[in-house]
Amino acid sequence: MSNIDQTAAIPPSSLFRLFLPEHLPATLMLAGGVTLYAVESYIMATIAPSIVRDIGGLALFSWVTSLFVAAAVLGSIFVAMRPRGIGLRSVYVIAALVFGVGSLIAAAAPSMPVVLIGRAVQGLGTGALAALGYAFIRFVYPEPLWPKASTLYAAIWGVSTVIGPTLGGFFSSGHAWRYAFIVLVPLGLLMAVLAPKLLPEVKDDREQEKTPVAQIGLLLAAVLMVSAAGAIEATATKVALIAASVAAVAGMIVIEGRSPNRLLPSGAVSLSQPISRVYLAMLAMTIVLVSDVFIPYFLQTLHGVAPVVSGYLVALVALGWTFAAFLSGSWTGRRAYRAIVIGALIEAAATACLAVFLAKDNPEGHMLLIVPAAIGMFMMGFGIGLGWAHLVAMVLRFVADNEKDKALAAIPTMSSLGGAFGAAFSGVIANGAGLVDPGGVAGSISAAHWLYLLMALPGVLAVAVSLRLPRRASF
Repeated sequence: MSNIDQTAAIPPSSLFRLFLPEHLPATLMLAGGVTLYAVESYIMATIAPSIVRDIGGLALFSWVTSLFVAAAVLGSIFVAMRPRGIGLRSVYVIAALVFGVGSLIAAAAPSMPVVLIGRAVQGLGTGALAALGYAFIRFVYPEPLWPKASTLYAAIWGVSTVIGPTLGGFFSSGHAWRYAFIVLVPLGLLMAVLAPKLLPEVKDDREQEKTPVAQIGLLLAAVLMVSAAGAIEATATKVALIAASVAAVAGMIVIEGRSPNRLLPSGAVSLSQPISRVYLAMLAMTIVLVSDVFIPYFLQTLHGVAPVVSGYLVALVALGWTFAAFLSGSWTGRRAYRAIVIGALIEAAATACLAVFLAKDNPEGHMLLIVPAAIGMFMMGFGIGLGWAHLVAMVLRFVADNEKDKALAAIPTMSSLGGAFGAAFSGVIANGAGLVDPGGVAGSISAAHWLYLLMALPGVLAVAVSLRLPRRASF
């Protein structure tokens, strides 16, 4: 059979079409940007303790992630709010170079404050690269492949939960953590060089607008405050920071609804519009998913699981997302709509199940007691993965062409915001339920029970919002 015949035999919506010769260059570049973001995030989580042991700065430890997340949000915003005359391909080159510079700064850092500068610069670059993965979708792929591109990105995050910590382990002793940054510098340079050759030059079809400085400032303040809250022990301070961040988001929404200079696409802050419900569903589902940050601790404390094994068990969440994304990626019409609703329901139910199956005293680590919790972890990821690609496709269809860059750049922004709020909410619930006081096994059982019972509630919200999405057969 000839290559032409083989190509014709591949269904129009098959994931494999992303790797056909006409799409392969763009797929490699866009997936490469997402991979850089994902793998680097997990590498950093692994080597961060080594950095503190080597150069100090424990008091600034939480800001290693907080500044990175805030800068990533700013980077994704830049994709949509870039100056006129700068195309998406040029933004890719800039983002890859910025990431390389940030990696170089972190690698050469003599102290933690300099590491933080490097991490912020890295965040700007990777935030833009992640947003570009979505922004280019409509230009490089035909419409049937839009959900498949999102499926590929989900698969990348799933694989990165294993690759990132494994690579980080190679650089976790002594001064070796610096090489974890150094090896990324040539990669950033290579991506910057290849982008003009492998990515298409696309028309800038945005409306001419002024930069919504007030909304951007309030959103960044909200991310920084809620990220800081996630790392603070004192419950009262944590609650105050979360309340302030919620107020900042509320202020941003009020200004966004009244200002002619918008950060988000039209209708994004009005629940009467479908695009706002899509974003709210994304936000709620992400908040739920981030509660998995406590799973390794509960596995080790309550079930006697070794640290390495607990890390691989929590990777079941990402594996579930990836599996579901591949399963449902080709679904369309009402089937796609049902995938969103059922997925949100599965995520909420699986999270609530962890309140029962994970919150057990199992010091001997009996597998029969761990298996139900492991299934719950897998189904948490499965639920969000079942509908995520279809939510992305809805974003593309519910906005005008001149707002698509803005709409797609908001997707990683919602993920970052949901992740920050999810981590902070999880900390408040776990600490308030006894994780620290009384602590021990009894405190951990109480914390696990109430954490996953209450964190299922945003999943219920996602179900309610999803039920109000259009059931059109055209997506």
